Amino acid sequence: MTEQVPHKLRSDAMDNRARIQDAARALFSAEGLDVPMREIARRAGVGPATLYRHFPTKQTLVAEAFADQLRACRTIVDEGCADPDPWRGLCLVIEKICELHARDRGFTEAFLSTLPGAPDVAGREYTLKAVAGLAQRAKDAGRLRPDFVLDDLVLVLMANKGIHAASTATRVRASRRFAGLAIQAFEACPHRAPLPPAARLGSAAPAGA
Repeated sequence: MTEQVPHKLRSDAMDNRARIQDAARALFSAEGLDVPMREIARRAGVGPATLYRHFPTKQTLVAEAFADQLRACRTIVDEGCADPDPWRGLCLVIEKICELHARDRGFTEAFLSTLPGAPDVAGREYTLKAVAGLAQRAKDAGRLRPDFVLDDLVLVLMANKGIHAASTATRVRASRRFAGLAIQAFEACPHRAPLPPAARLGSAAPAGA
């Protein structure tokens, strides 16, 4: 009997941790990072003391909640940097990161967040440094406009975060079109390739207007 008790306690603790992470992801994605920790504890079905025992600060909870998105973000950037054509690689990064962020509002806020004392949530520093190197290669190849600065990409992500739609699928379609517009704006000599299909947004004018 005494050998089973510690195992049960460990199992319960793991279940609590998983529930907290699930609740945090859901609330952060729906409402952003301003969700109170007590609300996360309530959604997870645990007491505040249990939440803080596992995650002493909101920063640590944010980092844990978006660990999967962090890995996806790094994979996207690595894929873009590995492309022998730096412009094509940069376009891929812009398109896929915009889509990743369109699917998860909380991850966008975490990526752009400057919470005091926060860890490198969402691999922000790694991502920006790698993209800066990729952008310089695209400039050297004559494909990226020479006055592009990294803050332009941050601006795109901030604008992409502002896309509101009735469903995730519509938001993703709108994000793809927005990324296409941004890419054309960044290109040194735009070829004006067809944009992705437009999304019907609630406040937009009728299609074709």
